[in-house]
This record gives sequence, C-alpha cells and structure tokens, in this order.
Amino acid sequence: MDVLLLSRIQFGLTVGFHFIYPPLSIGMSVVIAVLYGLYLKTKDEAYERSADFFLKLFALTFAVGVATGIVMEFEFGTNWATYSRYVGDIFGSPLAAEGVFAFFLESSFLGILLFGRKKVGPKVHFLSAVLVSAGAHLSALWIIVANSWMQTPAGYRIEGTGLAARARITDFWAMVFNPSTGERLSHTLSSSWLAGSTLILAVCAWYLIKRQHVALAGKTAKVALLVASAAALMQLGTGHLSAIKVSQTQPIKLAAMEGHWEDDQPMDLNFGGVVDEANQRTFAIGIPGGVGMLVSMNPSQKFKGLKSVAPADRPPVQAVFQTYHIMVGLGMALIGITLLGLFLWSRGILETFKPALWVFMASPLLAQVAIQAGWFTAELGRQPWIVYNLLRTSDALSKTVQAEAVLFSLILFTLLYILLFASFAYLGVRKVLRGPEPIAPKA
Repeated sequence: MDVLLLSRIQFGLTVGFHFIYPPLSIGMSVVIAVLYGLYLKTKDEAYERSADFFLKLFALTFAVGVATGIVMEFEFGTNWATYSRYVGDIFGSPLAAEGVFAFFLESSFLGILLFGRKKVGPKVHFLSAVLVSAGAHLSALWIIVANSWMQTPAGYRIEGTGLAARARITDFWAMVFNPSTGERLSHTLSSSWLAGSTLILAVCAWYLIKRQHVALAGKTAKVALLVASAAALMQLGTGHLSAIKVSQTQPIKLAAMEGHWEDDQPMDLNFGGVVDEANQRTFAIGIPGGVGMLVSMNPSQKFKGLKSVAPADRPPVQAVFQTYHIMVGLGMALIGITLLGLFLWSRGILETFKPALWVFMASPLLAQVAIQAGWFTAELGRQPWIVYNLLRTSDALSKTVQAEAVLFSLILFTLLYILLFASFAYLGVRKVLRGPEPIAPKA
C-alpha cells in the first residue's frame, strides 16, 4: 500500500466532503439576509417566515460544516507534518484569522438569530443576519488566502535547507494579496452564492409543485432566482479572470486543463474530449486558438505545452482535463437554467410551469458537482507540487505515518461521513417536509 496515495485520498475525501457545506452556508446567508431586509422594508410576513425557515436549514449546514472542518486541522499534523513545519508560519496566519475573526463573528450573531428573536427588534435581527453573512464571507476570504498562497506563493523567504527549511513571512499583505487571491476569491464566492441560492430555489420549487406554502414559496423563489442568476452570470467573468491568472502564473495547469501538449504553440479552446497521456495526444472538439482569443484577443498567442516539462512534473492530465470541462459545462447549464427562470417570471408562469420547477430542483446538485469539479481542477492541476514550485506533495508527507494507519482512518472517515451525510439529509428533508410556520391571517 502506498502511504502517499492513501494520504492524498484521505485528504481529498475529508476536504471534498467538508466543501459541500461552506458554499451552501455562504449562499444561503445572502438570501436569508435579503429576505429579512425585505420584511423590514415591506412588513410582509411571508419574507420573515421564509427567512426563519431557511435559517434552520442554514444552522444545520453550518453545524455540519464546522464538524467536518475540524478533521482537516488534525490531518495537517498527522499525515502532512513536513508540510506543516515548512509553511506553518505562513499557513497558520490566515487560518488563525479565520477562527478569531470570521468564525467568531458568524457564530456569535447566528446565536442572536436563532435564540434572540424575542430579545431584539427587527432591525437588530436584520443586522445580525447581515453580520452572519459577513462572517461566512470573511471565513472564505482567509481560507482562500491560505490556499491561494499554495498556488502562487508571495511575501515569503526560505530559511534553512533540507528538512530544516522553513517558509517565513516577509510581507504579510503580499502574502494575503498574493497573485491569485482576488480572482480565486471572486470565483469561489460567486459559486457559493449560486450553490446556496439554488438550494433555496429547489425547496421553493418543491412547495410550488406540491401547491404548499404557495405565497411564501413564490416570493422566496423570486429572491433566490435573482441571486442565482446574478451569481451564474458572474461565474463567466470570474472564471475568465481566473483562467487569465492561471495562464500567467501556472501555465502547465492551463495546458492540462485544455490538454495542450506542444510547446510554444497556440492553444485550442476545447469543449470536451479524451486525453491519451501515454501517446501525449488529446482528441477533442474545440476552437483553434480559442484560448488566446480569451486571454489576449490574439488567436496566435503561444502557450507552454505539457511537453515542456518532464512527465514527473506534469499533473494528472486526464483528470484535470475532464474535471475542468465538467465544471465549465455545468456552469453554462446553470446560466441557462437561471435565464429560463427569469424568462418564465417575465411571462408570469414561474410558479406554475412544472417542467421548469423540476429542473430547478436539480440545480443544487449541478452546482455542487460543478464546485467539486472546480476544486479538483485547481488542486490536481497544481500537482506534483503542494506549494507550487517550492515543495512537492511527495516531500510534504509525515515521515512516520504508516499506510495501515491511514487506511484504517480512511475507512473510518468514509463510514462516518456516510452516516453524517445521511443524518444531514434526513434532518434537512424532515425540516422541508414540515415546512415553514404558517402566516397568521390578518384580522
């Protein structure tokens, strides 16, 4: 058994499972804050009842996200101790900031939202919802800072050599605003808004199909659809900026994303296909020179190819190619779904056109798969480096960890996560079936 492979699978499992929940909570927090704001402005109880109801789903998502995030902290010290020693001075700073500022802000005001309804007024309640959302976004900021530094290191120096080597911060703000932070943060946040808003839209679609809580579901569906539409369209812009940054800072990752082998040649913009890594060929349908058109409006622009580096320095090309195109394809599908929703709204049939309502119910799954595929693209595309061009993944592994121990914990985590997800799904479905509190009839 290969201890490196097992450790990578284990970390991929734990991070991938955890990453289901933060995007949902970030997106849901935005819609909930808007609903409370609309209630404050209009005094329409439908908005307040809807916000109260989805707040319960948010709290459930937040709790599972916190529980699954703790596991990764331990893995840095058990499976990846060499990595932790190498970048602890840098990686620990944004993680500490995330815990001290973002998590404290989010959890404190979430307590007011959940338990302080009778002790604070509507304005404070709305402010609490805004601050919960702000805390969720701050949390994303610091996590993206830490991960972006691994992609595009900046503001550091290396002290020592060999096993004693350490990365030290020389410029904190250069580390925070490293070359890829802005693009990756905007892309992550817009995908999170899409994930959370489509989940709320799906629940509302279910109620509309079943003709339950129709007034509440109709109004909430429109709010969620507006957020989802804006987020889906933003994905085009933020994704474009992210691709440009990758072309500048991680050219081999970009080559893997498009299956581009030949060095110093224009790069095709592929819509899908198959990579033959053994023969260093890609069979795909695409636009010749399309990547150059997107990056610089020059179809003749030349890019580095996978052949420019040794095979040991290439990422797993087939996996990166496929996950990248899954992400792009699903992102375009979600744009189509949200635009369809806006069209049906303009025609006055959004709440009654059942075929579209069934499609809306599938949209959260599409968003989740797209997010996971995007994460795999970003992380697999960086390989074989855990810190790009500084530390290889194979060198970051703990020197004493045993394959048997990793395999045992991997099996244990898999079973635990299956149970945890089943519990999350059961409690979430139970809350949805129970539905929001009915609106009291006016006297």
